Amino acid sequence: MNTIDQKSSLSSGTLTSFVTVAAAAFFWVLLYSNLEWFAALTLQFAGITRLSRFGEAFYFFIYEVPKVLLLLTGVVFVMGVVHTFVSPERTRAMLSGRRIGVGNVMAASLGIVTPFCSCSAVPLFIGFLQAGVPLGVTFSFLISAPMINEVALALLFGMFGWKVALLYMGMGLMIAIFAGLVIGKLSMERYLEDWVQKLQENTVSAEVDGEVMGWTLRLNEGWRHVREIVGKVWLYIVLGVGLGAGIHGYVPENFMASLMGKSVWWSVPVAVLIGVPMYSNAAGILPVVQALLGKGAALGTVMAFMMSVIALSAPEMIILRKVLKPKLIAVFAGVVATGIMLVGYVFNLVL
Repeated sequence: MNTIDQKSSLSSGTLTSFVTVAAAAFFWVLLYSNLEWFAALTLQFAGITRLSRFGEAFYFFIYEVPKVLLLLTGVVFVMGVVHTFVSPERTRAMLSGRRIGVGNVMAASLGIVTPFCSCSAVPLFIGFLQAGVPLGVTFSFLISAPMINEVALALLFGMFGWKVALLYMGMGLMIAIFAGLVIGKLSMERYLEDWVQKLQENTVSAEVDGEVMGWTLRLNEGWRHVREIVGKVWLYIVLGVGLGAGIHGYVPENFMASLMGKSVWWSVPVAVLIGVPMYSNAAGILPVVQALLGKGAALGTVMAFMMSVIALSAPEMIILRKVLKPKLIAVFAGVVATGIMLVGYVFNLVL
C-alpha cells in the first residue's frame, strides 16, 4: 500500500470512529433524558404504585441504576481519551524533583484526572517513590486519586448540582494537600518498609513515551476504559443502588435525621468510623448518599461518610501495610480522618 492509500485508510478509520462516537452520544442523551418515563412505565407494567414503601423503593432502583451507569459510562469514556495524553510515566516525570508545596498541589490536582480507586492507586504510589517523588507529595496523590476523581465529581454534579460538586472538590484538594504537607514535614521516610526504602535508593529517571497517538487509537482507548472500568464496577453500582433503594423506601426519616442530622455534633465522627470498614467506589456509594439525604441526613455528615468509605477503606489499609510500617499508616489515617471530619462540619455549617 502506498503512502496516499495509507493516509486515505487512516482518515476513513478516524471518520468512522468519530461517527460511532457521535451516534453513541446521541443515544446516550436520548436514554438519559427519558429515564423518568422509563421508570414510571416499568412500574405501570408491573402494576406497582409509588404510594407503597416497596413501590417507592422499586422506583428508586429502576431510575437510579441506568442513571448512574449512563453517567459513569460517559465520564469514563471521556477520561479514557484524556488519559491518552497523560501517561503514568509522564505523571511521575512531572512530579519528580518538585519542591514541597508545589509538588503537593500538582499531585493532588493530578489525582482528580486519574481513574484509580484507593487500592489501585497504591502501585502508582510505589512507582512515585521509586522515581524519587517526595513522600509527602506521593501521599497527596494517594489521597486525591480515589477521593476526588472525575467519576465522583460527575456523579455529584448530576445528582446534587455544581455547588456541591465544586465544594467537594475544593475541600478534597485541601485535605490531600494538607495531609501531604503534614506527612512530608514529619520526615517519616524511615517508616517505609525496608524494600521500599531500597527502591528509593536505587532511583532511576522515568522515561516519557513520546509516541504520538492518532485519534482512532485515542477513541478506542476510551471504549477500552468503558469496558474495563464499567465492567468491574457495575455490580457495586447495582448493590449500592439496591441498598439506597432500601433506605429510600423503608428507613424512617426521623431515625436518619436523629442519627446523621446537624443537631448531633457526634454524627460526623460516627459517620467516618462507620465508613472506614466498608469498601466501595464513588459510583457505588453515591446512590446510598442520595438515599440518606432523602431521609433527612445532613449533607456534611453524609459527605464525611462517603469520603471515609472511598479514601480510608479497610482493603486499602491492608495493601498499604505491605508498603508502610504501622506508625506511618496510623499517621496517614489520622490526618485524613481529621480532614474528612473538618469537611463534614464545614458542609453542615454552610449548606
